[in-house]
Amino acid sequence: MAKKKQKKTKKTSAKYKSYSPAGDTVKRKNQFCPKCGVGVFMAKHKDRATCGKCGYMEKSSVKKE
Repeated sequence: MAKKKQKKTKKTSAKYKSYSPAGDTVKRKNQFCPKCGVGVFMAKHKDRATCGKCGYMEKSSVKKE
């Protein structure tokens, strides 16, 4: 018998990682972009937070020794 081909499955969205349940409400983990407004999250990096839509960047205060 010939082997059956496996169907390729879609990768699930990672949008759920930006939220955490807190009782009856949902809490947002990342901050919103001040230029783009509510609904556009800023990405967290080691030393900064950036917006993927407009390119806005905020540096965090990390002490280097």
